[in-house]
Amino acid sequence: MTSYEIKRLNPEEFNKCSNIWDMEKQSKMANNFYSELVSGNRITFIYLENNDFIGEGSLVFENTDPDYTIPDKRIYLSRMIVKKEYRNRGIGSIILDYLIDHAEQLGYGEIALGVDTDNVNARHLYEKKGFTDVLFIGKDNYGEYVKLLRE
Repeated sequence: MTSYEIKRLNPEEFNKCSNIWDMEKQSKMANNFYSELVSGNRITFIYLENNDFIGEGSLVFENTDPDYTIPDKRIYLSRMIVKKEYRNRGIGSIILDYLIDHAEQLGYGEIALGVDTDNVNARHLYEKKGFTDVLFIGKDNYGEYVKLLRE
């Protein structure tokens, strides 16, 4: 078993997330995430192996989409991702368990997320972890997606 740690991301280390996903190609998203981190609206947790950034997941307190957040009741699970060559090793499950636990510690009874309908592995993981209520199925710039809720 590889030893790992999960730690809360410091905004000063935000650029290290480029080890997980292409922040230059998705610069608008990266800038939004950074702004939310600094404002305190987003908390991001990093999964590390040997101090390398391998995976991440965030909880967001307020979102412009009312399906995703309800003050003090529902929190938004945003941008859970594992570096490509580390997928299918249970890392996503570890991060997701950590985020669910943290949301519960903060007093949230509901967690909402969005996932691409063609991302079968992620959908299976989310459903296995209790994200079984479908709030919405629709399309955006990235394709068809579904909003899921865990109560």
